[in-house]
Amino acid sequence: MSRAFCIPGVFFLFSAFVLLFIVSVSLPYLTAMDITRVHTNGGSSVSGQEALTQLRLGIWAYCYQVSNGNTICNNAGHGYSLTVVNTQNNTVYIGSSWTRGLAIHPVACAVTFVALLLSFSQHITVTLIASLVSFLAALITLIAFAIDIALYAYFKNEMGNLGFGSQTITGPGFWLTFVSFILLLLAGCTVCFGRRRDRMSAATTSYPMSSPKIPFFSKFRRN
Repeated sequence: MSRAFCIPGVFFLFSAFVLLFIVSVSLPYLTAMDITRVHTNGGSSVSGQEALTQLRLGIWAYCYQVSNGNTICNNAGHGYSLTVVNTQNNTVYIGSSWTRGLAIHPVACAVTFVALLLSFSQHITVTLIASLVSFLAALITLIAFAIDIALYAYFKNEMGNLGFGSQTITGPGFWLTFVSFILLLLAGCTVCFGRRRDRMSAATTSYPMSSPKIPFFSKFRRN
C-alpha cells in the first residue's frame, strides 16, 4: 500500500482505539470519563444518601461528589439505575433501560482494535477487509453515540423536573465517542483509497510499455 495513505490510516485507527478504550473504562475507574453530568450545589441526593454537589453518569456506574469534595461511586455493573431527590422531596428515577445500551462502547473498541491489526497488512485483500471493518466500527460507534445522546436528553429532561436542567451538561466521554466516530470514518476512507492506489500501481507494473516497432523495409537495409 502507498505509504502516504497507509500511515494516516493506521494513525486514525490507533487514535480511535485509544479514545474508545478510555471511554470504555469509564466510571467508576476513571471518574472524569462520564457521559453526562449535573451540578446541583448540594440541592439533591441520590437514593437517600447525603447531599451531593455533582452527579456523573458513566458506562458502568454513576458517581457523585459531596460537599467535602469526596467522590463516591456505586458498584460497577451493566445497566445500573438510580433515584435522585431534591430538597423539595421531588424524585426522578433513571432506569437501567437507559444505561444498559452504554455497553456497546467496548464493542466498538474491540472492532476498532481488529481493524487496527488488519491495517498493518500489506496484502490487498486484507487491507480491503481492514477498510470494511473500519466502517463497521464507525457504524457501531455511531450507534453508541446515539445512545449517549438519548441518555443525555433524557437525563437533562429529568433533571429539569428537579430544577437542574440548565446545570446538566455532556461529559468528556460523550465527545470522545463523537471524535472516535469521525476518526473511524477517516480511517476507512484512507485505507480504502490506499488500496485503490496500490491496485493501480500494480496494474501499471504488470503491463510495461511495449518496445517500439521496427519498420518492415528497414530489415532489408545494409549496415
